[in-house]
Amino acid sequence: MLTILGPLAGEGAQLPLYSFRVPAGFPSPAADHIERRISLDELLDIRAPHMYLVRIEGDSMQGAGIFCGDLVAVDRSIEAEHGHIVIAAVNAEPVCKRLHKRGNEVILQSANRNFAPRYIMEGDELIIWGVVTFSVRAHEKA
Repeated sequence: MLTILGPLAGEGAQLPLYSFRVPAGFPSPAADHIERRISLDELLDIRAPHMYLVRIEGDSMQGAGIFCGDLVAVDRSIEAEHGHIVIAAVNAEPVCKRLHKRGNEVILQSANRNFAPRYIMEGDELIIWGVVTFSVRAHEKA
């Protein structure tokens, strides 16, 4: 199950990008470490109008690092190829799966062993809505 949040707005707010990397803790982000200012649009390589956001529901893609509640950026301009994680509709039902192609066979594969692969059979309608390029996860308090 997916929740499509819609197209992205043009330009976002500019946030500081610090030049240091944080291995475990978080040192004081002193102003002299600011490398430049970037927007999340730039950081996630979001280029509207062919980009949109989807909230993932369910745990079938956990093995790919995509968890229930995550937000994914989807690019409609990328030609979906074998191995891409895609947002697709199978018989009008939206899914997030890894695309596998073997000859003429098309399989939508979960990244969780508890979910069987979805073989696209003759008579099934498969529409690829786009390729997942980034995911964003909220790290809430435990």
